[in-house]
Amino acid sequence: MPQPFVMPDFYVPYPARLNPHVEAARTHTRDWARARGMLEGSGVWEQADLDAHDYALLCAYTHPDCDEEALNLVTDWYTWVFFFDDHFLEVFKRTQDRAAGKEYLDRLPHFMPADPAAGMPDPVNPVEAGLADLWRRTVPAMSDGWRRRFATATEALLNESLWELDNINEGRIANPLEYIEMRRKVGGAPWSAGLVEYAAGAEVPDRVAHSRPLRVLCDAFSDAVHLRNDLFSYQREVEEEGENSNGVLVLEHFLGCSTQEAANTVNDLLTSRVQQFENTALTEVPLLAAQEGLTPAECAAVAAYTKGLQDWQSGGHEWHMRSSRYMNEGMADGPAALPGPPGLFAPSVHTLFGRPAEARLRALTHTPHQPVGHSPLPDFDLPYPLALSPHHAEAKRRSEDWAEAMGLLDDIWDRPLMEGFDLALCSAGIDPDATLEELELSALWLTWGTYADDYYPLVFGRARDLAGARAQTARLKACLPVDDPAAAPGFAANPLERGLADVWARTAGPMSPRARAELWSALDRMLESWLWELHNQLQHRVPDPVDYVEMRRSTFGSELTLLMSRLRAGDVLPPELLASGTVRSLEDAVSDYGALINDLFSYQKEVEVEGELHNGVLVLEKFFDVDRDTAAGMVHELMRGRLRQYEHLKEREVPLMYAHFGLGAEGRAAFEARLRELEEWLAGVLHWHRSVRRYGPGDVRAGAGTPLLRRAPGEGAPAVTGAPVVPAASAAAVAPEWTTARGLGTAAARVATAFAGAPTA
Repeated sequence: MPQPFVMPDFYVPYPARLNPHVEAARTHTRDWARARGMLEGSGVWEQADLDAHDYALLCAYTHPDCDEEALNLVTDWYTWVFFFDDHFLEVFKRTQDRAAGKEYLDRLPHFMPADPAAGMPDPVNPVEAGLADLWRRTVPAMSDGWRRRFATATEALLNESLWELDNINEGRIANPLEYIEMRRKVGGAPWSAGLVEYAAGAEVPDRVAHSRPLRVLCDAFSDAVHLRNDLFSYQREVEEEGENSNGVLVLEHFLGCSTQEAANTVNDLLTSRVQQFENTALTEVPLLAAQEGLTPAECAAVAAYTKGLQDWQSGGHEWHMRSSRYMNEGMADGPAALPGPPGLFAPSVHTLFGRPAEARLRALTHTPHQPVGHSPLPDFDLPYPLALSPHHAEAKRRSEDWAEAMGLLDDIWDRPLMEGFDLALCSAGIDPDATLEELELSALWLTWGTYADDYYPLVFGRARDLAGARAQTARLKACLPVDDPAAAPGFAANPLERGLADVWARTAGPMSPRARAELWSALDRMLESWLWELHNQLQHRVPDPVDYVEMRRSTFGSELTLLMSRLRAGDVLPPELLASGTVRSLEDAVSDYGALINDLFSYQKEVEVEGELHNGVLVLEKFFDVDRDTAAGMVHELMRGRLRQYEHLKEREVPLMYAHFGLGAEGRAAFEARLRELEEWLAGVLHWHRSVRRYGPGDVRAGAGTPLLRRAPGEGAPAVTGAPVVPAASAAAVAPEWTTARGLGTAAARVATAFAGAPTA
C-alpha cells in the first residue's frame, strides 16, 4: 500500500542511545506476556506480533541508562499497555459495544490499590492479569505520592478509550484544542512520564510535582510523543482501522488542506512542543528550584527526570522508525543508535537550520508596535440569549466608589477611564440573576482584576523587573488568609493589596473551608499566570500555541470566575462529578471561546499600541507564518469548534454523566442551571466587548478627546502617585518607566486578561 504522505523532517536534537540489556528484556517480556495469556489463544497477538513490535527495543531506546531489572519491568508495562490498546480495539471498538467497554474499564482500577498489601479481584482476562502483576512488582519501590499520580494517569489512559469509541460511533472528528487535551489522556504519555521517574530512580518531589514548570515539561513531552506517533501511525489508524483520533486527520479536517500539508503542520506543532520543553527546562525549572528551596538531592532528581524525558523523545523516535507497527519505509537505514554523550542537552548541528530554526526565529523576533489597522470582526454565531441584571447601574456606581476608596483611581486609572470600561456591565451579563450584593461583589472582582492586570505590565513588564513582580505576588498571596479571611494584613501598602484584601474578606468569609481553599487555588493560578506573561516578555518570546491557550484560561481569569459562580451553587452536585472529564471539558470549551473573543476584539490595541505578545491572533500568525486576517479566521474557526464541542458534550456526554453518577431530579436540575450559567457567561462576555468604549478606533477617554488607539507611546498617561512594592534595588529602575506610561491605549487601559480582558467576574 503506498504511503499517504512523505514523512517530514523531524526535529530530533538529542542523540538516541541504546540500553545494553535489550536482548535480556526481549526474552523476559516474551515469557511474561505468554504467562499472562497475551499471546497464543488471546485472539489479539501471536508471538510473531510481539516480536515484530519489539517493545523491548522501544524501552531500551527510551530508557538507555537503567539496569536490567528495571528495563525488564518497564518493558512489561509497555507490553501490557499496547496489548490493552489492541485488545480494546478488537473486543469493543470493532463491535462498538460501549456498555461492555465501560464495564470492562470499571474493573481495572481495582487492580491498582493504594495499599500494595490490599487484595485484588481474581483476573478474568490477560489485561487484568498483567496489571495485577505489574502493580505488585512496581509500587513497593515508590512513594505514596508517585502511586497516586501514576494510578491517576493509568486510569485516565484506560477510561478515555471510551472517548475514542464514542467518536468512532459518531464519525466525529475533534477540534484541535479538544484533541490535544484528550490525546494526553488516551495516548498515555503522562503515564510514560511516571515510568521515567521509576526507571531513572528520580521521583519528582511532591511539593513541586504539580507546579507549572513540571506540569509543562510533562505536557510538552506528552504532546510531542503523541504527535510523532500520529505521523507514524496515520496509515494504520486512519486508513486501516477507521480511527478518527489522529492529529493529521484533525488538522486535515480543521484546515481544509491536503494530507501532506496537514502532516507538515503536525510536525511543526511537534517541533514547537519540543522547543517549549527546552525553554521550560532551561528558563523555568532552575527558577522553580531556587524559589522552592529544593535540596541538592531534589534538584538532582528533577534534572534526572528532565533528562529521562529527553531520552524518551529521542529513543521513541528511533523506535518508531524501526517498529513494524508504523509507516516508516526507508527511515531506518542509518545506525541503530547514534553516538553522543548522555548529557542533558546535546543538539545536532542540522537542527539549527530549516523549518525548526525558522519557527523559533519567528517566535523570538516579533517587531512590536507595528501598524496593523482595525481588525474586522467575524459574525459570532453564539446562540445563547443575553440577559442583563436590573442592578447594573447601582453595581456600577458602587464598584466605582469602591475603587476610589481603595486608591485604584489615584495613579494608573481615574474615574472617567473606569466609567468607560463599565466592568459592572460584564457582571450584569454573566450573572443576570444575581442579587445586588452578589452583582456588586462580582463587579469588585472585575475591577480589582482589571487594575491588577494593568498594573503588572506597566510597573514590572516595561522595566523587565521579574524579581519585583515576584515580590509583589508573594505579598498579594499573603493578603488571602484562608483560616480567617477577615484578618486584614497589616502591610497592605498600595491600592493593589488593599483592594485584594478587602474583596477577599467579603467573598471568602461566608464560604466553607473547602470552597475557600478552591478559591485560593484559582487565585494562585491567576497570579502565577501574570508572572508567566512577564517571563515571556523578558525573553521577547511569542508563546507556543498550546501553552498560550492553556495559560490563557488563567490570565483571562475565567477559571476563577467560573469557579466562583459554581461555588455559589452549594453542595447539591457531588465533587467527583464537578471534577469529571466531562465537566472540565465543558468549562474549558467555554473559557477558550471567551478568551478568544477578547483576542479578536483587542488585537489592534494590544499588538499595535501596547506591543503585546500574548494575543491568540498573533500566536497563530507566528506559528503558521500567515497574515493577520488568515490568523484571525483560524481563531474564529477554533472558537466555532469549541462551541460545537460544548454542544456535543451537552447533548451526548452529559446524559451519560448523569447515569454514571446516579443523579436524581434535583441533581440534574442543578447541573442544567450550571449549563445555563456557562451560556450566560459567554453571552455576557461578548455583549461587554461589543458595548464598552474600549476596542474601536474611535474610542476615546472621557475628557481627553484623543482616540484610544491613536495615542503615541508615553502620551497622556495619568501620573502615578503610589509606589510599587518592589525590592529597593529595582525601585529606581521602575519609577521612570512607570510614571511615563504609554497612554490610554497601553497597559493602563488593558482589560485583556485576568477577569478583565474577557471580563470574567
